[in-house]
Amino acid sequence: MMTLREIVADYIRFCRADAEQEQQWFSTQATLQETVTRAALAVSSSGKRLSHQRRIPQSVLAESRRRLVASLPALSLAKSFEVLHETVAAQIGRIPGIGELTIYDTALRIGAKLQLEPTVVFLHAGTRDGARRLGLPVSRAFIPVSEFPRAFQTLKPREIEDVLCIYKSELGPEGNPRSSRRDCAKTANPKIHRTCAKSRAVN
Repeated sequence: MMTLREIVADYIRFCRADAEQEQQWFSTQATLQETVTRAALAVSSSGKRLSHQRRIPQSVLAESRRRLVASLPALSLAKSFEVLHETVAAQIGRIPGIGELTIYDTALRIGAKLQLEPTVVFLHAGTRDGARRLGLPVSRAFIPVSEFPRAFQTLKPREIEDVLCIYKSELGPEGNPRSSRRDCAKTANPKIHRTCAKSRAVN
């Protein structure tokens, strides 16, 4: 079994660089509109679909892009990630096929361009499972960083979200053995792989 400190160290060693690379990709787009377009369509630096949204029909993502591009003035006015997340949710949350994870991912990608980072850990299906295994109440939209174990305090809120999702099966007393590996550990592959959205058709 991995301790919490070992899980955090494993994330830093195998996953952090890929997560930072993804954020850097969205932050360096020429305009906010280009970032919003790529964020909504879940397009990676290689031009392929990012794994979290791989099962969402293109028509659904296209509608998300249309609504968010039309909302550029409101998006650009956001002064915190939490306000940005609320704005994204208001625009695309009612689109059939768009769920909590896609709302969060899209806001995170747009936030990279606006230099807005989460200050709390947002919950969706994958992270809610991980938080529950840590014994944290999950009937809420987000969790303050201060409520997480000390081992997690060295991570950014978005990194804690990542850890809860990637390592959720290894958290808590019923966690998997150490030999279990994460997709993000494929360091030879420059593409970004995450396990949050696996086995879920609606994101």
